Amino acid sequence: MEHIVIIGNGISGVTTARHIRKLSDKKITIISAETEHFFSRTALMYVYMGHMKFEHTKPYEDWFWKKNRIDLKFGFVSSIETKSKTIYFENHDSLQYDKLVIATGSKSNKFGWPGQDLKGVQGLYHKQDLDNLEIYAPNNKVCKRAVIVGGGLIGIELAEMLNTRNIPVTFLVRESSFWNGVLPKGESEMINRHIKNHHIDLRLSTNLKEIISDENGKVKSVIIEETGEEITCDFVGLTAGVSPNIDFLKNSDIETNRGVLVNRYLETNIKDVFAIGDCAEQREAIGNRRPIEAVWYTGRMMGETLAQTICGNKLQYKPGHWFNSAKFFDIEYQTYGWVFSKPKEGHQHFHWKHNDDTKCITIEFDSETNVFLGINTFGIRMRHEVFDKWLTEKRTVDYVMQHLVEANFDPEFYKHFEKEILSTYKNQLQTV
Repeated sequence: MEHIVIIGNGISGVTTARHIRKLSDKKITIISAETEHFFSRTALMYVYMGHMKFEHTKPYEDWFWKKNRIDLKFGFVSSIETKSKTIYFENHDSLQYDKLVIATGSKSNKFGWPGQDLKGVQGLYHKQDLDNLEIYAPNNKVCKRAVIVGGGLIGIELAEMLNTRNIPVTFLVRESSFWNGVLPKGESEMINRHIKNHHIDLRLSTNLKEIISDENGKVKSVIIEETGEEITCDFVGLTAGVSPNIDFLKNSDIETNRGVLVNRYLETNIKDVFAIGDCAEQREAIGNRRPIEAVWYTGRMMGETLAQTICGNKLQYKPGHWFNSAKFFDIEYQTYGWVFSKPKEGHQHFHWKHNDDTKCITIEFDSETNVFLGINTFGIRMRHEVFDKWLTEKRTVDYVMQHLVEANFDPEFYKHFEKEILSTYKNQLQTV
């Protein structure tokens, strides 16, 4: 019986295993050194915030794996020998495979800062990070101040988490405005104000120089690059992005760049070895997408696609229109299609902001053809399938504005803003 081994029990690896099981009777083994059972990584923050317990983050009961004949092996992979199709573990154990799926996800970036490996300095990605937070930042007596380094989505999540336990937070952001490499100016500035309204000490255009240790090898302060200022703290969150977790492949024949290099079928350069999720890097980027996408839903889609290929129905990975969502404290964010921080050449932005400073939208469209290319929404929920359809149908921006109400997903009794948005649009662009 063909043995499929999957390294990594995140959303990508587990989706692959589940779909292979739906399609076949192959022997399946999932290897993980993080947790015994699959959990929802995106829910980690809610465990710390007290909204749920860790066991609530497990989408499947512990008996699910045995019932579905998916073997779980807890262990740390040290190397892979592709010629003999053997996986070696840190404890000198080994395992043979017929087909191998690498789904090892990401690790938090470290940029060689002095003191980056001290106790109380960490990212927010793994279950172990959550456990360490409870040691170094359980409350504001043990942790009198936390410093967060890096202004992406994980940084703002960590700021919100610490804020719920009344731990003062200083937030160091290298850019001149929060996430301004991704968000247009108006949105980025609105989020700056929203962060400060939550009493977060937001420091823009600020870099970390070094992290200072106390006599026990634990963080006691950080030094700011630009000013030399020393900020006393008990915890440092490193949230300047993530990178593929592939160190164990260094001495293998599997080709890597930043991630494990794959083609459209998620195949590596070695027969019967595949890579998916955060650790996979497309040899040629798909459309405007980045070659590495550390996004939950693309990991799931890759898993579904690869399961088909492994079970004899060879499928190309086609992620469709870009979308994503996140939360900035109280403001929900969604994006469909492509909205760049500055409109691409030949494109234009339409921006509307509510005067309460917590709701806005930005639409990017083609200046010549008026074709709708993408939308960012803050504080207003929109339906994914509606925008997906409009992007496929290449609808004009005028059409989208006239039909915006069809896309609204806010519950009953929520205030709607379509009329106000449409009238701003008419005034700004004198069309429709």
